[in-house]
Amino acid sequence: MDKNKKNQSIRCTVVSCENHNSTENYCSLDTISVGTHEPHPSECQCVDCESFVAKSKCCNC
Repeated sequence: MDKNKKNQSIRCTVVSCENHNSTENYCSLDTISVGTHEPHPSECQCVDCESFVAKSKCCNC
């Protein structure tokens, strides 16, 4: 995946995500999936980016 790609339609400030643009607050994916862990979400905290992938902490040592 190209971390330098910037999808200007998807702003993102989650720098701990593998899909985060390497230089700006945008997602590098073409599309994302948004979901919820609640049957009837009523707060922002109830909505999740299901495309989130935690950055690997492995340093290939």
